[in-house]
Amino acid sequence: MDKDEIRRLYEWLQSRVQLRPADDGPIITFDEPAHEDFGTAGFADELVARSLGAPWWREMVTDIIETPDFAEPGDPPEQVLGYARDVVREYIWKRLF
Repeated sequence: MDKDEIRRLYEWLQSRVQLRPADDGPIITFDEPAHEDFGTAGFADELVARSLGAPWWREMVTDIIETPDFAEPGDPPEQVLGYARDVVREYIWKRLF
């Protein structure tokens, strides 16, 4: 597993983080991949085990979804989405690289 594969993983996961505008502020959703989704995307079993199977995975998912709770009240929805996608990058980069 090299740096490019890790980058491809977090970019793929970031694409699964979406914004759903709401009257009371943005809502962040995460289309959490199943084990099969990783395989379909061409990721090696080792990478799947070190991410989806890792104890920190649930914490990352929670942090993604809760990103709006930590944003400033006036932050634009697209900026909040950027923050949530940054959560993915930080978790993956710190734990797999």
